[in-house]
Amino acid sequence: MVQEHREAWARRVVTGVDSQGRSTFVSDGLTETRRVTDAFTLNHLWQAISVPIHVGADNTLGKEAVIPPPPAGFTYMITTMPPDQEWDFEAGYAKALADSHAEESVVTSDIAGLHATDTVDIITIISGEVWAVTETGEKLLKPRDTIVQRGTRHAWRNRGTVPCEMVVVHFGGVR
Repeated sequence: MVQEHREAWARRVVTGVDSQGRSTFVSDGLTETRRVTDAFTLNHLWQAISVPIHVGADNTLGKEAVIPPPPAGFTYMITTMPPDQEWDFEAGYAKALADSHAEESVVTSDIAGLHATDTVDIITIISGEVWAVTETGEKLLKPRDTIVQRGTRHAWRNRGTVPCEMVVVHFGGVR
């Protein structure tokens, strides 16, 4: 199905402690913090404004899903990327980044979609596959593969025929 990634939703189940000090489930439902673009669908699940974080701290996500995490914190999300053939990759990736408040991350280059954020990202592929692109080469990532993206210039290419779903933790970083 074309643009199937737009229908990707993530469920979040949160535990806590009840009034008697027992562990319990405090919430269970689809995340409300999402961003749908031609390039990706972001389902933000949890965020902290700083680490270390108290184990009972509330989620600090707002209503709007944005790419940069808090400077001293992290954002945990599930990202779904459509196949490149389903949208105008060459023209649309910079717009998707700008819509996600990461417009300053776009790098002028012959490599379409090249960008760099002030983050350390730990990304594990759940389903589908995606090419991680750097200035010196490319690596194909498949389910259960993990990449640690350390603020370098990079791009993503889904040259397959199905969406790529990945778990992403963005940690705020400094240069």
